[in-house]
Amino acid sequence: MSCHAKFVFGQEELSYRFNDDHPFNPKRLELTVDLLIKAGALPDDSIIPPRQATIEELSRVHLPEYIAAVQALSLPNPEERWIQEADRWGLMDEDTPYFEGMHDTTSLLVGGSLEAVDAVMTGQANHALHLGGGLHHAMPNKGGGFCVYNDASVAIAHLRHKYNSRVLYIDTDVHHGDGVQWSFYSDPNVCTFSIHETGKYLFPGTGAAGERGEGEGFGTNINLPMDPYTEDESWMDGFKEVLLKVVDYFKPDVIISQHGCDAHAFDPQAHMHCSMNIYLQMPYWIHEVAHQYCEGRWIALGGGGYEIWRVVPRAWALLWMTMADHPLIATLQSKPLTPLPEEWLKQWQPESPFPLPDTWLDPVEQWEPIPRRNEININNKHSKEVALLYLPDSPSDP
Repeated sequence: MSCHAKFVFGQEELSYRFNDDHPFNPKRLELTVDLLIKAGALPDDSIIPPRQATIEELSRVHLPEYIAAVQALSLPNPEERWIQEADRWGLMDEDTPYFEGMHDTTSLLVGGSLEAVDAVMTGQANHALHLGGGLHHAMPNKGGGFCVYNDASVAIAHLRHKYNSRVLYIDTDVHHGDGVQWSFYSDPNVCTFSIHETGKYLFPGTGAAGERGEGEGFGTNINLPMDPYTEDESWMDGFKEVLLKVVDYFKPDVIISQHGCDAHAFDPQAHMHCSMNIYLQMPYWIHEVAHQYCEGRWIALGGGGYEIWRVVPRAWALLWMTMADHPLIATLQSKPLTPLPEEWLKQWQPESPFPLPDTWLDPVEQWEPIPRRNEININNKHSKEVALLYLPDSPSDP
């Protein structure tokens, strides 16, 4: 397989773990890498290691005071004054509690995303994937939503600072990409597009279609909030139409995408009813527009995904195989129930609390239909219309 895509990964990234009971489980990275290896889809020469992000790089997004707090709370025995202030920095609650080594571990995840950016922007690869990244909820002055530093925002700031690039950020996580949105809300050279479950019922409660940017950045922030229990067809109808119009309107130099895979019906943290099919189709369309508008420049990051056994490895493996032009992607168009590698199933089934799926895509025809499908689809079409309200229909429109 030709290696025009790079895969950023190092075993040390598995250290990003808050505690043993926390839903953000880095084992999903191990499961995904092993699935790709057993599928013959991850050659050694495609892998590059992450590096530590510097304080200067982090400071392009995060306040110095916040970085200092993260560093202080990363010590084995933090001083009492820092513990008393941990809540102020968003690092005390059960979602994002401080942990030993937090600064170094999270700086490595940020650095992994910067390595992916540099691999693409220096011509080392057309595409690069860093599954350890996608920590899109961290704010300049606060952690939250399982995210300490926001590697996606730092990667975008790096693209602006080092390469003067016009950046389109696409967020497919079921939770709104709030940290990235607010970091670039007034920047006309960064366009953010997030498709997610409506914030009426789900963290972080933002991402309404009316959040469009401000000042010079008005119109460069696009949200597509979807109703709970949305299914594949409605999700993809919204995603594809909005993506194609956004990219044609904004005309980016480079695309960064975040690939949380928690809109799947099995995911315990949200309320959607999508199947593995959207995790085949969304990368396909991002791949298409990257080549059409950006000479192929595409950096992809991980993100959420809390069904680590039955969903995340398959979804992220499909993302990588799309980036790497693996032949399995074409096969799945005609044979969606192509089996997973038997060796992978045998290795991990003893550890999984559920029977592992044995095919790449889901047998959706066997799933129970959603009774409110019509109403959900109508609501989603309305959200799409609102999201598209200020986007021109064609490049020639005023």
